[in-house]
Amino acid sequence: MQFKEGAKVFTADGERVGTIDRVVLEPDTKEVTHLVVQKGFLFTEDKVVPMSLVGPATEDQVTLRQDADGLEELPDFEESHYVPIDRGPEPTPGEMRPVRPLYWYPPIGAWWTIGGYTSYVKPQYVVKTEKHIPEGTVALEEGAKVVSSDGDHVGDIERIFTDPLEDRATHLLISEGLFLKEKKLVPTKWIAKIFEDAVHLAVDSDLVDSLPEYQLQD
Repeated sequence: MQFKEGAKVFTADGERVGTIDRVVLEPDTKEVTHLVVQKGFLFTEDKVVPMSLVGPATEDQVTLRQDADGLEELPDFEESHYVPIDRGPEPTPGEMRPVRPLYWYPPIGAWWTIGGYTSYVKPQYVVKTEKHIPEGTVALEEGAKVVSSDGDHVGDIERIFTDPLEDRATHLLISEGLFLKEKKLVPTKWIAKIFEDAVHLAVDSDLVDSLPEYQLQD
């Protein structure tokens, strides 16, 4: 099977769901565990689809093994929370040091204490984004850059090929980069590290360049 960014995703009964946005990989085994399907048709948010629901896949289309009913219950890819910055426990009025009052009415962010008002700092928040994919996996962006062991940007991921019996990524199809002028089919056994936006190889650019040019089949 092959998974390409932007490939259309359909339900078993032919309803358009969305398009492939990312492929979720387990870095050590290269197992493809999930697909991230971009919102826009049936889905109102990007959804994480397990490979157990993925049926036939071609260059431009993926068909799921399930009808539309129930697919909205799949987890969202990302969920954002507002998390307060940890500044220790919030002080109570009795613990605060009185200060000389400056206003007749309490200013915003002030406690009344014996002898006057005392100010305090309101809690601040940061946005924390949680990805709903298995721990230790990476949601690889198709289009992520591929870097050789000698630091050359040899290409960008255009497509991921998998063994249909094991759901394991076997090859990356990379497009022309700063170093390469041809499409190359790179075996995943050459991968050293996987990040969301980049794959680092354990081989140098000369070995990648020695691969035969990949010819797209009509």
